Amino acid sequence: MKLTVLTDNNTFIDLYLLGEPAASYYIEDEGEKILLDTGYSDVYLRNAKELGISLEELDAVVISHGHDDHTRGLKWFPRTDGSCRLIAHPDAFDPKANRGLSTGSPFTAEELATRFDLTLSRDPVRVSGNITFLGEIPRVTDFEGRPVGKRFYRGEWIPDALLDDSALVYEGKEGIYIITGCSHSGICNIILRAKELFGGRKIMGVIGGFHLLGSRSEQMEKTAEFLKNEDIPQLYPCHCTSLAARCLMDRLMPVNEAGSGLTLEWE
Repeated sequence: MKLTVLTDNNTFIDLYLLGEPAASYYIEDEGEKILLDTGYSDVYLRNAKELGISLEELDAVVISHGHDDHTRGLKWFPRTDGSCRLIAHPDAFDPKANRGLSTGSPFTAEELATRFDLTLSRDPVRVSGNITFLGEIPRVTDFEGRPVGKRFYRGEWIPDALLDDSALVYEGKEGIYIITGCSHSGICNIILRAKELFGGRKIMGVIGGFHLLGSRSEQMEKTAEFLKNEDIPQLYPCHCTSLAARCLMDRLMPVNEAGSGLTLEWE
């Protein structure tokens, strides 16, 4: 499996690509071409072009959750003929708001159904031969998964528990690898769910947002300790993971740099 970061908050100085506070990942698995999230703008398309990656031939788009820094790029998506699969949680395209601003998808589920082969599922969905969408993540830990903003549901605005937040798992030879969007459901909860679904297999790598913001907190400390105990060989915290969180983790375990243009190959 080959993964390329098309959009991240950070960029590498020697690649001269674009960055934005958003996330998008291009993945190839045994001939299948997958996009996880579309970022906030057309940056993912511009970086893909610079990297020689064609998004005209995608087999599937997966949306990790419905926030606009992961879905707004759908406005520029190059294919609208309905042949590309789009996979997400059923709540992902409900209206969302935070601090008086709209933070949800630019399209409703009904609109997307005219542009894609749409699959909305709370259960895991097989995306390719070795990649699975985890579906709804059970909230097991007591320090993760707090509501963010509000969601419009059945005629009223309610606290958004972000039940739509999910991730991808790649089944490798020696274990499993996790690719997240923001981990609003909790990176530890995501790992626990992945291990449950894949028979307790070893977590070999994690890349994506860990949703650890701001300065040092109890959630950061408990998350770092959890990750240390999991003894994960490859960690790439990015997007919505603060410098304080990365520094805390780096004192306990090896942490790798990530940014637009990063390419990983996992077996």
